[in-house]
Amino acid sequence: MTLRARKPDWLRVRLPAGPQQDEFRGLKSRFRSRGLHTVCEEARCPNIFECWGQGTATVMILGETCTRGCRFCSVSTGKPGGVVDPLEPENTALSLAEMGLAYVVLTMVDRDDLNDGGARHVATTVRRIKHHSPELRVETLVGDFRGSRDDVRTVVQEGRPDVFAHNVEVVPRLQRPIRDARCSWDRSVGTLVAAKQLGSSITKSSLMLGLGEERDEVLEAMQLLRDADVDVLTIGQYLRPTKRHAAVERYVEPAEFADYEQAGVDMGFRFVASGPLVRSSYRAAEVFLTGELADEANAGDVPMMDRYGKKKLAVLT
Repeated sequence: MTLRARKPDWLRVRLPAGPQQDEFRGLKSRFRSRGLHTVCEEARCPNIFECWGQGTATVMILGETCTRGCRFCSVSTGKPGGVVDPLEPENTALSLAEMGLAYVVLTMVDRDDLNDGGARHVATTVRRIKHHSPELRVETLVGDFRGSRDDVRTVVQEGRPDVFAHNVEVVPRLQRPIRDARCSWDRSVGTLVAAKQLGSSITKSSLMLGLGEERDEVLEAMQLLRDADVDVLTIGQYLRPTKRHAAVERYVEPAEFADYEQAGVDMGFRFVASGPLVRSSYRAAEVFLTGELADEANAGDVPMMDRYGKKKLAVLT
């Protein structure tokens, strides 16, 4: 199926102006000066101007070269050769401390060249962030660590992030044609289950639409994630980064995203962000989680199900 070159109006993004443009340039300069990378740039996120213009960003650690080659992702693929920057955890923590943020998403490239997939580096980075910014909430958006429960344990128990996130990316049927052959639905869900079993109070995942999935497949994937006790789900439109990547099969209408949002609420997710421009790191989800984590810290021993019920959420477009 060949789509028209022109994107629908609901996928158009306005460039920032005035103070937001200044903040965008300031953040870019700050990251460059410390040799840090952001998934905002590497993955060509359509929300980069909005988020950076408001002083938030998603930091990508363990370098800028991924050992896997998914057909949807524009991050560079290659062989890092086991090279890791030992100063990265501290530099990341210092940069974030300067920004005065309430919530940060710390993501990574897959590093199959490392014995632990980079788990200890992630944990160290979280600890250094917490050392310099004790009040900063940290979400780790990580890989599957080749299915290693021990590596998940390292991130959850040694790093102690506030939120553990791992993306299934697409519905089960599309895993092999869209994701790297080393990825799978079962391994990804197993990673999320392990994180919850090992002590993570909040787990999060994400789905992309527009790659040929059917409505029933989306709802089934959502239910499977809820059955795995995933708390937070983001659903967004896949946008083709280059002609070398998988083609967009269709642009999903905002009303359909609204239906998935309501379905997720009915399934019992604590939060569902569903809209054309929603991404796994999405400002509204992060604002929600900041509030939830604060409530959780103040709730003492009140059972979770007494604190969190189904919530009606606005559709994010």
